[in-house]
Amino acid sequence: MYDEMYGKPGEIRGHYAALERWLSTMPPDVVEEKRREADLLFHRVGITFAVYGDEAGSERLIPFDAIPRIIPVDEWDVLERGVKQRVTALNRFLHDIYHGQDILRAGVIPAEHVLTHEAYQVAMVGVNVPNDVYCHIAGIDIVRNDDGEYYVLEDNLRTPSGVSYMLENRRMMMRLFPELFEQYNVRPVEHYPQLLLEALRNNAPQGVREPTVVVLTPGQYNSAYFEHAFLAQQMGVELVEAADLFVRDAQIYMHTTSGHQRVDVIYRRLDDPFLDPLAFRPDSVLGVPGLLAAYRAGNVGIANAIGTGVADDKSTYPYVPEMIRFYLGEEPILRNVPTWQLRKPEDLAYALERLPELVVKEVQGSGGYGMLIGPTASREQIEEFRQRIQSHPANYIAQPTLSLSTCPTFVQNGVAPRHVDLRPFVLCGRECKLVPGGLTRVALNEGSLVVNSSQGGGTKDTWVTA
Repeated sequence: MYDEMYGKPGEIRGHYAALERWLSTMPPDVVEEKRREADLLFHRVGITFAVYGDEAGSERLIPFDAIPRIIPVDEWDVLERGVKQRVTALNRFLHDIYHGQDILRAGVIPAEHVLTHEAYQVAMVGVNVPNDVYCHIAGIDIVRNDDGEYYVLEDNLRTPSGVSYMLENRRMMMRLFPELFEQYNVRPVEHYPQLLLEALRNNAPQGVREPTVVVLTPGQYNSAYFEHAFLAQQMGVELVEAADLFVRDAQIYMHTTSGHQRVDVIYRRLDDPFLDPLAFRPDSVLGVPGLLAAYRAGNVGIANAIGTGVADDKSTYPYVPEMIRFYLGEEPILRNVPTWQLRKPEDLAYALERLPELVVKEVQGSGGYGMLIGPTASREQIEEFRQRIQSHPANYIAQPTLSLSTCPTFVQNGVAPRHVDLRPFVLCGRECKLVPGGLTRVALNEGSLVVNSSQGGGTKDTWVTA
């Protein structure tokens, strides 16, 4: 198993040496006191999230771990180039499937997979979007396997969450442990809101020089509402709900205390089916009637673009390396995890024989829901999943169970290794950019591979050293 801090037994990786010395001087009671202080501060700021299905209906803190994950700059350079390459290819793919469909005619991806996908929006065919960018904000989930290599686990292109925790974790570390920053040259992440606003402004309709940008939230009952409010506040733009907007003459307007104000760019944090009851789900009260017509007329920019979801579906993920070769003529810098598509009979047969060894995921699943982790599942859980797969095999993919790398983490009994992943956030306006870092999620239960906050996971600050 690969540990981020330790190489061979007793051998500290060079970039963790100063942190290891600091840890050795930290009394456990001081660490516990700092942890309580962090909880208090996160509560005071309101950094919570809601768990769907939680009968108590209460909001929770995402546990914060005070031991940062450190990534040396040479590794980061590879990750940065890899995720930019990936998101660039995904944007080319999205433009292509709504225009010439070259990749489908070339047979690189089966046409029926794309054109019958529920996230494929026929209304977007032939629609031009600013700079040909469909995905302005992407969260790419990356893990390190026991071979020491990084692998892309998922592409999140619809409404990726978690960047607010990346920013608040850094603030918390600087407040609680300023002495630690004196020993490392940590590259900053604080300018993320400015980069986000720049990417959104670049999505404005042609000819609009000073665009009005808003963040559209489903409301306070959404699990990521804190993040919606946080990002709007950090960018200095309005946080709005559907009732705050209306369409007139194919233009979007916002109710304000001084009258109606035109809106040029919407950073939407709700999925396509809820955006416009006239075009999608008629029962949606979260969307703006007429929004799609305004968008198709080129009078408003929407981030991410409508119809983006077809590119981040787990059943599309296996094709991303071929997209990179097809559109960019390059070899993928970051590898995919080997994936069996259970809609294929041979892949289905293989997976059904080896369910206790594999991870099985719903292609539309997220947040750690709809997963089977074979090695830790009970016999009953495996048989239940077998039946679900056999009923609807196209709804699932399977992957080998990776041995995610571990990072030292403060737990109840002291410092212990826990599995981690990484979500860097890529922003695309006229070019792709990202801050050096991301959200490191950590599975706090011993041996668990599920890092999602909705499943009890925590977060760490991510340091990229200069």
